[in-house]
Amino acid sequence: LSILLSLLVPAHATRSPDCGGILTPSGLSYFAEVSKPHAETILRQDLMASTVPDLLHVSPKSGSRNQVTSVTVAELTLTLIPDAGLRLSIDVELGITSAPSTTKVMRLSILSDLHVEMNPEGNLEMVTSACKTSMEETQSTEEMESKSSSSDVEKDINVDKICLEVSKLLLLPNERLMSLTAQFPVTPSCEVQYLPLAAPMFSEQGITISLQTTFQVVGMAIPLPVSPVPFSMPEPATSSPSHLTLAFSEHFYSSLFFALEMAGAFNMTIPSPLTTATMAQKITQMGSLFQEDLPVTLQAVFRSSPRVVLEEGKAALKLFLTVHVGAGSPAFQNFLSVHVDTTAGLLLSVADTRMMISAAGIEEIELSLAASDVGPVPAALLEELFLPTIRAEVPAQMNVVLSEGIYLPHISSFTYIDVDVVIHKDYVLIPCNLKLQARPG
Repeated sequence: LSILLSLLVPAHATRSPDCGGILTPSGLSYFAEVSKPHAETILRQDLMASTVPDLLHVSPKSGSRNQVTSVTVAELTLTLIPDAGLRLSIDVELGITSAPSTTKVMRLSILSDLHVEMNPEGNLEMVTSACKTSMEETQSTEEMESKSSSSDVEKDINVDKICLEVSKLLLLPNERLMSLTAQFPVTPSCEVQYLPLAAPMFSEQGITISLQTTFQVVGMAIPLPVSPVPFSMPEPATSSPSHLTLAFSEHFYSSLFFALEMAGAFNMTIPSPLTTATMAQKITQMGSLFQEDLPVTLQAVFRSSPRVVLEEGKAALKLFLTVHVGAGSPAFQNFLSVHVDTTAGLLLSVADTRMMISAAGIEEIELSLAASDVGPVPAALLEELFLPTIRAEVPAQMNVVLSEGIYLPHISSFTYIDVDVVIHKDYVLIPCNLKLQARPG
């Protein structure tokens, strides 16, 4: 298999997206809300370790030592800047104590512009492109100082130190962004990976990211069939209440089934209620092939790649199988081969960060004789002998393979809730909300 795959790899299609997502303004607000505790921790670690002269370009008054004794993030917001990136705004309340027992509360405001770029490793990375700060006194246990001294303080902030803290704030988000391109198992020998094709697009509707799915079988990337239609993210609804809308093209689903087929996951051995003796009652030439009565087994293989078809409100899976009918174990003696073309309905749902896919039963099925060592077999007899078994077993065995689901593009520590799956012609939309999972301990 690996030799075959290595021969195929140069034929890899050009890079084009087959799925993606749009993070809406409400999703951005949720990120801002859950980022407050992290921002407070980072700012507290360094600012509380500092004396005020570190923070401000001022010389300490003789004999007194100003110390930052409390750091509280009062507000943190993320705002979209169309075609550019994001604006991060943080309002921090600093408690500053000087000997003997004087405490001031200062309001530190940080404004930073952020943009997302692709690094050489192909991961998305958030970087600061501009940062400015201001500070004012809000209350004091001393008498209120004149406005002029507070504006002097504002001019004298050590911007470099504060803006360095903003860069530190991005370490955790960037770590999580990097998890987007992790490899996720589909089966023991097959893995999926979602690769960003470019930096995200920023618009009033949200942040749009286009992804290309790649599959590896036994550690080697496989060339996926070329999409007949280039996929672009559907225009988002202007006021989506969901945090995020994921989109998957029809080609994405066909690629998944192609990869599973390449991995051999769908090669099926199907037990049959028939024996060689019961079949000999219908096909007389069976008797001369098998002197003893043996159980009949079906072995199903794909003669052409499976294909997923998406229509409004429904998904279907088209399968093109050859079923080899035989007997004997361990030496399987194949005496009949049947082409089976079938369509099964597909059910799609989401559990946590995985898409669950199941074949919901055979909708159409057509059997035709491919090869026979026992003479001609009429189509009606093929159906009588094999149709009930194929109809029941093929979806059941595929569902065992599909039962683990396939990981959706996601970043670590977040899961999907309030999920809807909407099937359109040629693509699937999954509007959902994000939920930050509590870390154990």
